[in-house]
Amino acid sequence: MTKTLYLMRHGQTLFNQLHKIQGACDSPLTAQGIADAKQVGQNFRDHGVTFDHAYCSTQERASDTLELVTSQPYQRLKGIKEWTFGVFEGESERLNPQPDPVRHSHGDFFLQYGGESDLQVQARVVKTLSEIMAKPDHQQVLAVSHGGACFMFLRKWLDFDEIQRRGIVFDNCAVLKFSYDQGQFTFEDCYRLTK
Repeated sequence: MTKTLYLMRHGQTLFNQLHKIQGACDSPLTAQGIADAKQVGQNFRDHGVTFDHAYCSTQERASDTLELVTSQPYQRLKGIKEWTFGVFEGESERLNPQPDPVRHSHGDFFLQYGGESDLQVQARVVKTLSEIMAKPDHQQVLAVSHGGACFMFLRKWLDFDEIQRRGIVFDNCAVLKFSYDQGQFTFEDCYRLTK
């Protein structure tokens, strides 16, 4: 039986607004982030979308977002936390390296500075979300995560050229919809708030 995963990026934070690198470190949601998360929750209700289970990363910006989207109980999971950027945490986004031309991400760059590689992030997020969706009573699930983590999860199931062709963008509060069947995720759609 096909199941559905809604994978959402958290709402805008202070560090997003200030263009600071935010992986393992955290900052509070802005007024815009709060309003956007509430709007996503209302959009789900308006379209009759409900969840039998809800999850978020262990980072406060994700749990705060989830609590604004739905009032149902949820579980926090380390496996869907954001990419760790080592000593670059809290620094200006201008310090980010150019994307690896083959992997279309930061590749292994942050490993030398105490962070994670793109493939490490991808492996833990895929493992965590696969374990969640394999549970028999999980049919329609919401998981609130982060931009880098969501991107690497999507890259497992969709070629980079196809991501570009479809114009998939990871704005704050963007929601990626996947179907899940027998260990495989299939990308269905990306929902974004109109800015």
